[in-house]
Amino acid sequence: MARLKEKYLNDVVPALQQKFNFKNVMEIPKLEKVIINIGLGEAVQNPKALDAALIDLTTISGQKPVVTKAKKSIAAFKLRAGMPIGVKVTLRGERMYEFVDKLINVALPRVRDFRGVSPKSFDGRGNYSMGLKEQLLFPEIEYDKIDKIRGMEVVFTTTAKTDEEGRELLKLLGMPFAS
Repeated sequence: MARLKEKYLNDVVPALQQKFNFKNVMEIPKLEKVIINIGLGEAVQNPKALDAALIDLTTISGQKPVVTKAKKSIAAFKLRAGMPIGVKVTLRGERMYEFVDKLINVALPRVRDFRGVSPKSFDGRGNYSMGLKEQLLFPEIEYDKIDKIRGMEVVFTTTAKTDEEGRELLKLLGMPFAS
């Protein structure tokens, strides 16, 4: 079992139950899924960029990503509905805990001038979104084998009812929020 899942069961659950006075164990917020998304505006002119992003995301997540397609046509961007413009992967269970552990303990400390992630990126229902500027933060990605530095969005979906509960859950899991 992943270290982070053990930490959640042994440390986080009792701390959340005590802080928010949950009567039922099912009320305690938990991490439901993590979605990693790479948007590729350049895929319109360069279809090979999509393949490189697929390989990078597969390497980082350990799971095959899905290609996302444009919903609408936008003439200014030379974009037609149905064109591939990104890749995303949804992680649940064991893979999700492994990715979050790797993100918190390996990737985020490698960010230059890192002072913590923004505590303001909650959506009002306890879910958290953050952006990463480059895929090189993850140790699996080899610098020599990438064609271009790409950013990605990471969304943490929780069962928390409020931002305060979601923030406390992520903080107890080890998310380094800026003060």
